[in-house]
Amino acid sequence: MATFLYKLGRSAYRRRRLVALLWVALLALAGAGAASAPAATSSSFSIPGTEAQKAFDLLEQRFPGGNADGATARVVFKAPEGQKMTDPANKAKVQDVVGELKSGSDQVASVTDPYTAQAVSRDGSTAYVSVSYKLSGMELSDATREALQKTGHDAQGQGLTVEIGGDALQTMPETGAGEIVGVVIAGIVLVITFGSLVAAGLPLLTAIIGVGIGVSSITALASVLDLGSTTSTLAMMIGLAVGIDYALFIVSRYRAELADGREREDAAGRAVGTAGSAVVFAGLTVVIALVGLAVVNIPMLTKMGFAAAGTVVIAVLIALTLIPALLGFAGSKVVGRKERKGLKKADDKPNMGTRWARFVIRRPVMVLLVGVLGLGAIALPAASLEMGLPDDGAKPASATERRAYDLLSDGFGPGFNGPLMVVVDGDKAAADSTVSTIKGLDGVVAVTPPTPNKSGDTAMITVIPKDRPSSVETENLVHEIRASTGDDVLVTGATAMNIDFSQKMNDALVPYLALVVGLAFLLLMLVFRSILVPLKAALGFLLSVVAALGAVVAVFQWGWLGSLFGVEQTGPIMSMMPIFMVGVVFGLAMDYEVFLVTRMREAYVHGERPGETIVTGFRHSARVVTAAAVIMIAVFSGFIGMTDQMIKMIGFGLAVAVLFDAFVVRMAIVPAVLALLSHKAWWLPKWLDRILPNVDVEGEALAAPADSPQDADPDAGRRLVKV
Repeated sequence: MATFLYKLGRSAYRRRRLVALLWVALLALAGAGAASAPAATSSSFSIPGTEAQKAFDLLEQRFPGGNADGATARVVFKAPEGQKMTDPANKAKVQDVVGELKSGSDQVASVTDPYTAQAVSRDGSTAYVSVSYKLSGMELSDATREALQKTGHDAQGQGLTVEIGGDALQTMPETGAGEIVGVVIAGIVLVITFGSLVAAGLPLLTAIIGVGIGVSSITALASVLDLGSTTSTLAMMIGLAVGIDYALFIVSRYRAELADGREREDAAGRAVGTAGSAVVFAGLTVVIALVGLAVVNIPMLTKMGFAAAGTVVIAVLIALTLIPALLGFAGSKVVGRKERKGLKKADDKPNMGTRWARFVIRRPVMVLLVGVLGLGAIALPAASLEMGLPDDGAKPASATERRAYDLLSDGFGPGFNGPLMVVVDGDKAAADSTVSTIKGLDGVVAVTPPTPNKSGDTAMITVIPKDRPSSVETENLVHEIRASTGDDVLVTGATAMNIDFSQKMNDALVPYLALVVGLAFLLLMLVFRSILVPLKAALGFLLSVVAALGAVVAVFQWGWLGSLFGVEQTGPIMSMMPIFMVGVVFGLAMDYEVFLVTRMREAYVHGERPGETIVTGFRHSARVVTAAAVIMIAVFSGFIGMTDQMIKMIGFGLAVAVLFDAFVVRMAIVPAVLALLSHKAWWLPKWLDRILPNVDVEGEALAAPADSPQDADPDAGRRLVKV
């Protein structure tokens, strides 16, 4: 592999104008496709194999045109102090709103009058209008949303407090300035690392090009592939982080080769042949982790994983081709001004990485214990993990959805924010029996009479729980309804769907872990030609992920330091968070493992003793890995500033996970374990050594002297002979 990548790097360097032109053309083509593509016509969310999904499918079959998965909205009214919503003047205002909503859009399916639907609170202070739409929240037109918001503003101007909840206002998450801050911090770190604006600018430029191509392609295909609103956000988050890191690895190795006296073209080839090999395998682990999300069998999550994996592939290809091409354009400016002018003297003093590695080698047991016990302590809150999906109660207090949620809770009880829909596959007698059974359960506030379909063989029942949608009590109620009724009774609705989603994620976690960690273990065994090094890498990753989950629980579920991160409402952790963090963080963590330990493996192959290999790896790679980790943390932290609770939680979880994995696991636990294992770390059974193909990540094929003819062309020294 090293020889192939070496030739690729030199070829890209020589044909830099053509390579740069091709990537710019790809960016322009993807941008044009995104600009001309129609808006996504659907953002469906289905969970195959769950009871909630079976109920939705049955409703679509038995209630044709009923729009079971259509968007809903609740316009909540609160009377001024001393008045009631039943007062004639207030009642007239509400009925005007009902009329406006019915005529405001042809996408409206139905609008309920609160005075005939018993949607007025007992004290008369609060009332709500339920609006059902023919399309899902992401399919609604802007005009429909504007009409909904306008009716609320008009009523509010007449003295009533009016707030709007539900998924009808669902839009793309707002992007804050945090991402820009993350990129700026990344630029500062790169300038400090390289001491050259040109060298610092290359990783940023190529990462932005890669993300531009990836996100534009996702936008262009969103309508065709039914991609959700968070798909491009995930691709941007991961693509930006790995794009900067991979380019950073190549540029750093190129500068090191120049410092060793290589010619520029040869240095570019060697950088791609050595660091590029690490980039390829690091990228493969990320792709495996993201594509592996398909085992969960949730279409939305599968599409997110594949889209993000595609962006990672683009980042790898850019690092292997566009970076050496741009290095050709940069010339000598890729090194600092002092190095170019020969003013910077060689410094024989050991750098920070060397000093730290020597410290760890002297005290491996102490470093190992401190690292493991420290992360173990942070991981403790993960034992109290409660999972669910965030509802409107998790939105900022400034959002109208959150205020509507609070008004409903105050006026009717928290359960009104998450009604359960019970579908009875049977006649009227079966439906009436189901109503009687549910009324006898604890935790039920109200049960509506059955609503049969035209043929009378199916009925819908609405159940109002006592507690809020994301509470454990409501989850227990759903399970109790399912246990106390027959197989012909199905519980669905947004709340039940969230519960089933969480259960499905729990069930998929172990198979997913086995698949991803197993495949990555085989890949790393191929790279390092060792059994214990990949095993140590996987165990260290699991420790950092559990610690990161503990931090997420402490902040978002317990509320510790919540105000610092903009958490206004604590609650259960997003149910996809554990499996999502396993997928994303595992791939990203392997970046540091591959880049750091391949340098050690390279030194070991060339005859250094185990302790010396650790010092060599840290001397050459610690600075770059530190910079890469700081950049990733900065990029992910930028998403903490977004208003969407799900994106905020993902950004925080990934940033903390990278912090733990890079600085505790890879920089402390890994060298401590390698120091304790000594030669055993690189042990591989002879029979397995013969079976495994040699991918030459260390670049042994490139070890010829710089002035050797073979260096310029591996085939140059060959000649035909007669035999």
